[in-house]
Amino acid sequence: MAGAGPVCIAHSGGPGIGWEYLRMPMLERSLTMVYIEPVGTGASGRLTAPHDYTLATYTHFLHAVIEHLALPKITLIGHSHGGFVAQRYALDHPERLAALVLYDTSPMTGDEFWSAAVAALEQFVEPHIATRPEVAGYVDALTSRLDRLDDDATTAVLRTLLPAYLYDYWGREDEFAPARRTLRMYAAPALSDNSPFDFRDELSDITAATLVLAGDSDFICGPRWARILHRNIPDAELAILDETGHLAHLEHPVDFCAAVTGFLSAQREDAP
Repeated sequence: MAGAGPVCIAHSGGPGIGWEYLRMPMLERSLTMVYIEPVGTGASGRLTAPHDYTLATYTHFLHAVIEHLALPKITLIGHSHGGFVAQRYALDHPERLAALVLYDTSPMTGDEFWSAAVAALEQFVEPHIATRPEVAGYVDALTSRLDRLDDDATTAVLRTLLPAYLYDYWGREDEFAPARRTLRMYAAPALSDNSPFDFRDELSDITAATLVLAGDSDFICGPRWARILHRNIPDAELAILDETGHLAHLEHPVDFCAAVTGFLSAQREDAP
């Protein structure tokens, strides 16, 4: 927990990425940020059966934290895989949400989702391969079988791929390299089969005030998926940040913070 103000819970992505990358200091100036350390990561416990790392499991633990806080309603930010969890939570427990921020996420996974991600990553690789030969292995890294790796090897894959998740990693390498060195990914959640899901037919049932936020250059959870969320969630707002990849809160923290706090301020003004 960090910051001061209304409580906002942030659920990180992955599955299996350590929560620390999602730290949002600018939001902490006006919100009490509660960062979930998902099961299977960091100091949180490990599940006995690998196949139990499901959206239902993550939603169960998220609800337990929200119940523990004993607040009437909270704001929930879900990033990437955390956005999958946030959508499921919004559908299962609408009465507990004051507002929902779906940040660089998707309403579905499966063959269509992963095919689009691979195609977008190939487009990222092409202009860089002459000067950055290491990008030649990016597609293989994205599609590698993480369930065969330990924590260190899984972390190495994530750190290898990080430049693809940012709009201009090498132009700002001095700024982003320290974060790259501290990223951590845990193998246990990757042992699950991560079964595909599709919420598109359910999105109209989300009743929480919702902001859908994405980077225009996010290769994996970018505008294509954000616009589906925006179209299908009643009265949702959409923010697409220019020259931004999958990590707007790191790349453009001022713009990211303005989008989130502006949305939340408007919700408070409209509240009865």
